[in-house]
Amino acid sequence: MTPTPFSIEVGGAVLTGFEQGEGLPVVFLHAGACDKRMWLAQMAEVEEAGWQAIAYDRRGYGDTTSPDEEFSHLDDLEALLDARDIHAAIFVGCSLGGGLAIDFALKHPGRVIGLVLIASSVTGAPWTATAEETAIEMAEEDAWERGDLDLINRVQAHEWLDGPRSQSGRVGGEARALFLDMNAKALAKPQLTQEVERPDAWTRVDQINAPTLLIVGDEDFTAIIERHETLSETMPNAFAVMLEGAAHLPSIEKPELINTLILEFLDAFDGDDDEEDDDDESDED
Repeated sequence: MTPTPFSIEVGGAVLTGFEQGEGLPVVFLHAGACDKRMWLAQMAEVEEAGWQAIAYDRRGYGDTTSPDEEFSHLDDLEALLDARDIHAAIFVGCSLGGGLAIDFALKHPGRVIGLVLIASSVTGAPWTATAEETAIEMAEEDAWERGDLDLINRVQAHEWLDGPRSQSGRVGGEARALFLDMNAKALAKPQLTQEVERPDAWTRVDQINAPTLLIVGDEDFTAIIERHETLSETMPNAFAVMLEGAAHLPSIEKPELINTLILEFLDAFDGDDDEEDDDDESDED
C-alpha cells in the first residue's frame, strides 16, 4: 500500500508526514541528515504485519515548513500524536530521532509502549573521536567554512552512510542517491535558531522502563558504539544488537535486516498480548 500523506499545523509550522496501515501505531523518527523517506521500506513491512506506520519530517527537514520561531521537537511530536488521535505508540528512532524518542519517553512514559533506538543520540551524552574520525570531522568543518553545500553533503555521506573509518563511496546505488537527496533538502532549509533546549537525558536513561531494542553498526563513529554499549548496560529493559558491516543509517543501507529486527521486536508485543488474552480466558473459566 502506498503511504497516505498528511500535514498538521503546529504554531507557524506545517509538519508533513506519511501514514499507512491500521492497528497499534509505530512512529518512525528520522535521523538528522535524512527525512521521513528513510523509513519507507520499514513502514511497508510494519503495515503488512498488521500495525499502523507513521513517519513525519521534523522542522528543518523534508517537506515540513517553519518560520524561525521558538519551538520544541518534543512539543511538536506530542502535537502530532494528539492530532492523529494516538495515545501511546512504539517509537523507532535513528540518531537524532532516537534522542527525541528517549526524551519523549522520559517526559511522557505513559505514551511509550516500546522503543527501537538505532545509532541513537542522547541529550547530554559525551563525544570522543579517534584520529581518523577527527580528520573527517575537520573536513566537514572546512566544507562549512567554504559554504559549499554540495561538498558538505558529500562529506556527510562519507561520515554517516559509509562510516567515518570506511572507504568513501562504500555504500552506493539507490541508498546513496536517497541520502544525498534527503540531506540536500535539509542543508537548503533556512536555519532555525530558536529551538528550546531539552534537559539532559544521559544521566536519566535508567528511568526508562519501556522494552527497548538497541541497534548500532560496527562502522559507525566510536562514540556512538560506546554510547550504545552504555545504554545496553544502563536501560533496565534493553536488548542490544551490533550489525556487522553497517554504519549510521542501516535502515537504508541494510533495509531487509532492519525490517527483520523491527518485526521480531513487534512480534514480542503480540506474544505478550496473546499471553494476557490466555490468562484472561483462564480466569473466566
